[in-house]
Amino acid sequence: MTSNDVLSMYENIAGMTNKMVVAARSSDWDGLDTLENQCASAASATLTGSMPAQAGASRLRKIDLLKQILANDREIRAITEPWMTQLSNIMPGSRARM
Repeated sequence: MTSNDVLSMYENIAGMTNKMVVAARSSDWDGLDTLENQCASAASATLTGSMPAQAGASRLRKIDLLKQILANDREIRAITEPWMTQLSNIMPGSRARM
C-alpha cells in the first residue's frame, strides 16, 4: 500500500462517515446500517497489511481525516444512543442480547 493509497482509503472512510451522519440525522436506519457495513469493510484494510508512515502534508491530511471520522462517529453516537436506549426499554430482554 502506497502513501497515496492510505490517504485515498481514509478519504473514502471519511466520505462514508459523512453519509452516515446524514442517514442518522434523517432516521434512515437501513441506510445507516448499509453504510456502517461498507465503512467497516473499508476500515478493515487498516488492520491488514502494512501501511507506510506518513510525513509532511500527507501526515497532516491523514490527521485531519481521522479527526473528521471521529467527529462524525461522535455525532452518529449522539443521535443513535438515545434511540437505542428507547428501543431497549420497549423490547424486554433486549439488553441481554446487546
